[in-house]
Amino acid sequence: MTLIRRLTPEQRAVVDHDRGHARVAAVAGAGKTTTMVARVLHLLAQGVPPARLLVLMFNRSAREDFQARLLELAPAGQALPDVRTFHSLGHRLTASLTRWGALTPRQLLTADWQLERLLRQATLAALAEAPEARETALEAERLEALAHFCGLVKAEMASPAELHRRLDFGEETGHFVLAFEHAERLLAEQGLMTFADLLYRPLLALEADAGLRGRVQGFLDHVIIDEYQDINTAQQRLLALLAGRDAEVMAVGDANQCIYEWRGAHPDTMLENFTATFGAARDYPLSTTFRHGHALALTANHAIAGNRRRPDQLCLAAPGNPVTDLAVSQGSQGLLAELGGWRKRGRGLEEACLLVRSWALSVPLQLALLREGIPFRLAREDRFVFRLPLVEALAGYLRLAVEPHRLQDPGHLAMLLSQPTPFVARERIVALSNRLAETQRWPERHDPLLDGLKPHQRRTLKKRWALLCELPRRATWPPAQLLEHVVEAVEAEKVLKRAAARRDKGEEDVRLLDVLVEQAGELGNDTEAFIELLSRPVKNRDDGVLISTVHGAKGLEWPLVLLAGANEADFPHYTRDNPLTPGRLEEERRLFYVAITRARERLVLLHDGGDHRPSRFIAESAWEDAQQLARRLDAARVEDAQPPLPVSDPELVRRYLAALGRSLPVVAARPVAQGGTGEPRGDDGLRVGQRLRHAVFGEGRISVVEGDPDNPVIEVSFHHAGRRRLIARLAPIELLEGVNA
Repeated sequence: MTLIRRLTPEQRAVVDHDRGHARVAAVAGAGKTTTMVARVLHLLAQGVPPARLLVLMFNRSAREDFQARLLELAPAGQALPDVRTFHSLGHRLTASLTRWGALTPRQLLTADWQLERLLRQATLAALAEAPEARETALEAERLEALAHFCGLVKAEMASPAELHRRLDFGEETGHFVLAFEHAERLLAEQGLMTFADLLYRPLLALEADAGLRGRVQGFLDHVIIDEYQDINTAQQRLLALLAGRDAEVMAVGDANQCIYEWRGAHPDTMLENFTATFGAARDYPLSTTFRHGHALALTANHAIAGNRRRPDQLCLAAPGNPVTDLAVSQGSQGLLAELGGWRKRGRGLEEACLLVRSWALSVPLQLALLREGIPFRLAREDRFVFRLPLVEALAGYLRLAVEPHRLQDPGHLAMLLSQPTPFVARERIVALSNRLAETQRWPERHDPLLDGLKPHQRRTLKKRWALLCELPRRATWPPAQLLEHVVEAVEAEKVLKRAAARRDKGEEDVRLLDVLVEQAGELGNDTEAFIELLSRPVKNRDDGVLISTVHGAKGLEWPLVLLAGANEADFPHYTRDNPLTPGRLEEERRLFYVAITRARERLVLLHDGGDHRPSRFIAESAWEDAQQLARRLDAARVEDAQPPLPVSDPELVRRYLAALGRSLPVVAARPVAQGGTGEPRGDDGLRVGQRLRHAVFGEGRISVVEGDPDNPVIEVSFHHAGRRRLIARLAPIELLEGVNA
């Protein structure tokens, strides 16, 4: 078979797996689809009936791609096995169990409005004794969070009360548990089901009835599952039930790329849980990536090394892969310079992807591209900066300051009174705005228009009207100062955190406020220019750079990847109220690993600089070590003649070289100080001109040494973090070389 002859030894070992369960750990870009297709064709050639072979893919696009590859490479006339997603498998099981009378017939809710209507009914029932909480609970964002909670209960097969205690769904979500129960009752009464029910209902029925289990087991000899690290508890339990005792299960995935914990996935699913569920398994590595060169492979290995819950596996660049360049740059200027250089080399912007951890971090980049007229497209069009309701409202506040006649525009007033939410029904705000636009006066205390409003709602709206009336008097203020005044007056941070149904959503909205104030500051005193920028219409351009979140980029790749917002507290994400736990840090590190491994030819890490410290992940990735090592690997002729290269992790580097069958001299970079312990590391004294590496700020050069020679204060000019003053003994730094001014 031609395909088999093209496989690497690792891939052939997977294809030729003899008997029993198997676990295949595939690094990013390892050609796992090709390997799985070859495995299926091998089993068919061995005489396995297609009907007794099931292939499960993570989503519809992956399934369609796999089916197309299988059809292309299979011998003419060859019958092919079932290739399904878990949802399509659930469809078939639900139909069978319904036909057998084990499940009552139900209709699938396929439209968002249908699910929203049902959740509104469930929410109203859950809050029957607390009518004052209904307006907030019925907001679209809160209903969306309730839908997520209900789906997660079924994915985790967990008690609603236990799940709500364990996960942070934010303030004013205590009704979620009772709302879930009401939603389940409504689904049953109305003969409806959600997509989550396609697995949840069959699983409950099968686990409760041994006779039913006997009717669905025994039909499979082999099951192959792609992206196994991303399956949830319900999927794993259903899979184990269908496989029974006889089917051999092959799980293909990468625990280092498990980034959907918020959706019920866990890295342990690919690690300990697989053998706990199915029993002993043969482990196969797919360690060779065909996507990028040594520099990025080494960077990825360093980046994930800090995680404890991970496979003991290195990512190796295949011979002939593209040479991958790495760089760290700063902010919007760095982005524009990179895109300009890319175009000068004759490359198209459609070959580039700008990744962010959260959409809020894309706002300054969108504005920078708009200012320069550089085309771009967003993976989600509703995330264009000018389409965000909060941004529209803040631009509206500024517009009112410079255009006072808008106080007579009821539509404009309604927008401003509505954002950020005053927790008042939309109909009430529209009626109030119509009155204010006409009279230009706040209603009297006993005006029927205010009937039914709680005291705090009245205070909020009256205070916001007072703000609108005073804004024209502040029209000469710089836009950043004016925006800060509005944000403070409407208590935006407090309101956004309270309104968010999940803590991370509230934190993202607050970060958006910070970003907008920073961007307004860049325009000095030109308020109208800032308003125009926020209001500028733009559409997705196919020839533009793609902007996507890291989660949205999973499974994809581009020649040029720019990872923006690589700042401490942004990536990894944490706040004073939401500090990093060890588990969350590992999840953030896996997300960073996925982000950087999307690149083929060039990876650029962009941090903001200024008050925003570079992300710890930049230093952890040891990208400069990786770049230097890659140059030697790509250019070396007589390896023994080269001087040893100082690196931060010699053991990891030597493992990488050994796996390649190469030998390059490396030594540990000479340490300067034991960061955080106060114990010196035996240095010969710090001198101006010495190069060093800081665990957060990266590489720099000492420009000032002063104070006690045994415990000096140093000033360092960092390449990407500017000038910083450090207490040498306490700083997490290591000396890279001697004086080299």
